[in-house]
Amino acid sequence: MRCLTFLLTIFFAATSLHAQQRWSEAQANAWYAKQPWPVGADFLPSTAENQLEMWQPATFDPVTIDRELGFAEGIGMNTVRVFLHDLLWQQDQQGMIRRMNQFLDIAAKHHIKPIFVFFDSCGDPFPHLGPQNPPIPGVHNSRWEESPGAPALEDPSQWPRLAAYVKGVVGAFANDDRILAWDLWNEPDDVDAAAVERGDPKDKDEIILKLLPQVYAWARSAKPMQPLTSGIWRGNWTSLADMSPVARVQAEQSDILSFHNYAWPEAFELNIQHLQQFHRPIICTEYMARAIGSTFDTILPIAKKYRVGAINWGLVEGRTQTYLPWESTWHPYVHDQPAIWFHDVFYKDGRPYRQHEADLIRSLTSGK
Repeated sequence: MRCLTFLLTIFFAATSLHAQQRWSEAQANAWYAKQPWPVGADFLPSTAENQLEMWQPATFDPVTIDRELGFAEGIGMNTVRVFLHDLLWQQDQQGMIRRMNQFLDIAAKHHIKPIFVFFDSCGDPFPHLGPQNPPIPGVHNSRWEESPGAPALEDPSQWPRLAAYVKGVVGAFANDDRILAWDLWNEPDDVDAAAVERGDPKDKDEIILKLLPQVYAWARSAKPMQPLTSGIWRGNWTSLADMSPVARVQAEQSDILSFHNYAWPEAFELNIQHLQQFHRPIICTEYMARAIGSTFDTILPIAKKYRVGAINWGLVEGRTQTYLPWESTWHPYVHDQPAIWFHDVFYKDGRPYRQHEADLIRSLTSGK
C-alpha cells in the first residue's frame, strides 16, 4: 500500500507539472466577450434515461438527438450541457470519441455549442455498463448514475484510469471550436445520510477534496482552448473564506465560474452578485424548477441583465421523467400527474409545454 501511495503521488505530481495555467481574468473575459449570450438546457434525448443509455452504442440515438436539438435551436438556444461517464471510456475509447464527434456535428448543424460534464456525484453510486434498468414509474430521474461510482472513488488505484479518461477526451477535442466549455464535476460534494445509505463513502467530501484539484490538472495537461469550470451549488458564497473547501477549489481553479440555483429570483440574483467578486464570466448551469419558484419568466430576464449564461434542467419530456418533481422519489406519481411540470420545455412531438415560455426564450435570445 505504501508503494502504491508513493507511485500515485509521483503520478499526480507529474500531471500538475505539465498542466497549463488557469486562465487570467482578462483571458476569461476576452473569451466570453466573443460568445453569444449562452442560453440552453441540460440535455439527454428523450429516449435515454441516463448518461450511459445516451452514449452506449446500442442505445445511441442520433435521429432523436437531431430532432430535439432542432427544438432547442427553434427557440434560440445556443448551448446544451451534456453528461459523459468514465465507464464509457473504459468500455470503448474510440467508439466514445466517434459518437461524441457525431453528436458535435449534429449540434453544430443547429448552431449549438455543448458543455460536456465529466464526473457527477449525484445518482446511483454503483453504475454499470450494458442495458440499464428501466425507469421507476412515476419517479423523477430514477436511473441517474454517479461517475465515478463509489468503488472507484474509494480505490486510489483506479484514479489513473480516471485521469486517462479526462486527458483522453479533452485531448481529442482540445482545439475543437464546436465545444463551449468543459464542466469537470457536477455537484462534487453531494453527500448526505441518504447517499451514504445508498452506498456512497462516508468520507466522500474528503475524497473529493483530494481528487477535484487533480481533475483540473488532468484537463489542463491536455491544453484545451475551451475554459474549465465546475458548478458551485451550496453554502455561503459571500467571500472565499466563507465558502466550503470544495467550493473554494471550484472558485479558485475554474477559468469561468458556474453555479446552480433552483430558488426564488431574488436568491438567484444574490448568487450572481456574490460571484461577481471573482471578476470572471458566470454561467448558471442548472436552474428552472417551476413548482418551487424558479421559472423562465422570473430567472431568464435577470440572467440577461447581468449577461450570465442560463442553462435550465431538461429539454424534452422523456425517460428521465424530470417533468415530475423531486418529491416523487418518496411519493411516485403513478396514479396522477403533477399540477405543473417541474423541469423540461417540450413534449416529445416538439410542442412547448407552455407557449409563453418558448416565446420568451426566443425573444430574449434574439434581442427583440
